[in-house]
Order: sequence, then structure tokens, then C-alpha cells
Amino acid sequence: MEVLDGNKVATEIKNEIAESVKRNLKLNKRPPHLAAILVGKNGASETYVAAKVKACEKVGFVSSLIRYEENISEEKLLKKIEEINFDDKIDGLIVQLPLPKHINEIKVTQSINPSKDVDGFHPLNLGKMQLNLPTYISATPAGIIELLKRYNIKTSGKHCVVVGRSNIVGLPISILMGKNNEIGNCTVTLTHSRTKNLKHITNQADILIVALGKAEFIDKSMIKEGVCIIDVGITRVKSNKTKSGWKLLGDVNFNSVKESCSYITPVPGGVGPMTIAMLLQNTLKSANKEVY
Repeated sequence: MEVLDGNKVATEIKNEIAESVKRNLKLNKRPPHLAAILVGKNGASETYVAAKVKACEKVGFVSSLIRYEENISEEKLLKKIEEINFDDKIDGLIVQLPLPKHINEIKVTQSINPSKDVDGFHPLNLGKMQLNLPTYISATPAGIIELLKRYNIKTSGKHCVVVGRSNIVGLPISILMGKNNEIGNCTVTLTHSRTKNLKHITNQADILIVALGKAEFIDKSMIKEGVCIIDVGITRVKSNKTKSGWKLLGDVNFNSVKESCSYITPVPGGVGPMTIAMLLQNTLKSANKEVY
């Protein structure tokens, strides 16, 4: 069993991005600028955004964090997004999800200029991804693809089972793994909460991608020998063994499956760091006008 070290690969990617920024600066180009909007005080969102801001600093990006109270009106939020859409000095915009219930997340996502949608959530970018056109691929699926690529994991002809059908991870990664690309050419089965005989299906997987949000849902009985496991899930649970009083668990019971799989991503330190690295990659693409 080999651990797919997302921290290591993400560091490599960020170093490559930092070198690109330095080269652009020598050509008198400004550094890429990523803006993030954070509404309310959701603990997980605070952590994610702080990590993104820190990553921007490390690679030489400019970052702007715009904070709003949870009771901000949808109209005011949309007005701010429109302002950033027309700001030529900002290359990428992310609105951290989830948003308060009184704000329509779909309307907010669709209001972001597709050329600045470095999260890859806008319908136009999702459609271009499906058609294999140059676009911003959602950071988590893009991170999974890059991790498989850099570890030279063969995917062609393999059976890839995806557990979870979210628009952010499950659906896009199921499309990407089936594409006629270097990392792709899989036969893909997309499963979800209504899937019958799930255990029977996951036992057939050569590559198992789990993005369900249920801590340690997948165990040894649900996999076959030699499977490559990508664990996207992350759940915070109470623990008396850590200073914080919490620990992070994936959707896969690591200790249960580690003797049976060929590769596995740890939680934390697997897909998470890759997500941030690919967000930076998308922002660099936007600054370099590689997509639009």
C-alpha cells in the first residue's frame, strides 16, 4: 500500500506556480489576484478560506478577503460580486459555500463572471468541462486527476466507482474519469444514496473515489484487493486525544482497508491540499488569459 501524499504534490505544484509568478514579474506583469467572499462565521469555511489566503501569500499572489455578517442581503452580496466582475485587477473570485439559507447559492454562483470563476462552479465552465474545452475544472476533481497523474497511476480500461453525486465533486469527477484523456478512459459507475447493492458495486472497483460525507463509511468488506482509493470526505469528530478536542476522519476507514488497497489518500493530507493547489492553478490560468 502506498499513500498518495497530497501535501507533497501540492507543494510541488505551488512551487511551480511561484516560479511562474516570478517569471511574469520579470516581464513587468502584475501578480495574480484572488478575491474571496466569506459570509458568516462557519468554522470550516473560516479554516478553508484562511488556508487559501495563506497559500496565495506563499506563491506570490495578491489576495483579498471580503467578510460579511450572516444577515447580509442577497442583493448586497450580488452587487459586490458584480463590482468584482468588472475589476480588471482581480483575476479570480470565490464565494465560500455554504451560504446562509436566505441567499440563493445557485443565483450567486451564476452571477460570477465565468472568466473569474476559478472554483469552476459556473454552468458555462461545467459545460465546457463536459465538452473537453479549455476551462476551469472544479478544484477538487482537478486535484484528484493531478494526484493520479503525478503518481503515474494507470486508469485506462479500469473500472472507476464514484460514491457521491454532488455537483462539486461526484458528478464532475465521474465525467473526467470517463474522458479520453491521459488520466481517464475508465468505465465509470456513479453511485449515491439510492444505489442498491452498493457493497457489490464498490467491490468491483479498480479505482474507488468516495465523496459521501459519512465518516469511515467504506471498510475492508466493501473493496477488492489492490484497489486505488481516493478519499474526498472530511468529517470533524470529537476526540480526547488531540489538543483541539477534535480530529478529522475521511469517508474511508483507513485502518480497515490499508492492508488491502494498492494506493490510498490520507485524511487529512490527501485531497484537501490538492484542492487549494488547483484553485491557485486556475487563478494563474486566469491571470495569464489561458482560458478566456
